[in-house]
Amino acid sequence: MSDSDVLYPKPTKAFADKRRELAPDQDAAFRAFSEAVFRDGALPRKMKQIIAVAVAHVTQCPYCIQGHTKAAIRDGATQEELMEAIWVAAEMRAGGAFAHSNLALATFDRIDAQKKTG
Repeated sequence: MSDSDVLYPKPTKAFADKRRELAPDQDAAFRAFSEAVFRDGALPRKMKQIIAVAVAHVTQCPYCIQGHTKAAIRDGATQEELMEAIWVAAEMRAGGAFAHSNLALATFDRIDAQKKTG
């Protein structure tokens, strides 16, 4: 067994069955929720799967990356579409750090002002 198999064991029917046995109501509810979310609606299923691939990269879930990439391909997504979506996710992740720098700058200014008056 490789290190990656220990960290991220391969999904198997046995694991799925065990999850279902341990919490059948929650498992059924999650499956129904997932089916409803990915159904064609205002956004087509393909677009929803592309979004899921991008989000999976931000949440850094290898299972989600693989599963939703496979689903996106089944629904007709191209490598170019997936890569663009991944870059959008990367920009948003980096953009969040950039935007939140305001918190550090404001905190610094507030403490600096307190030092000068205190």
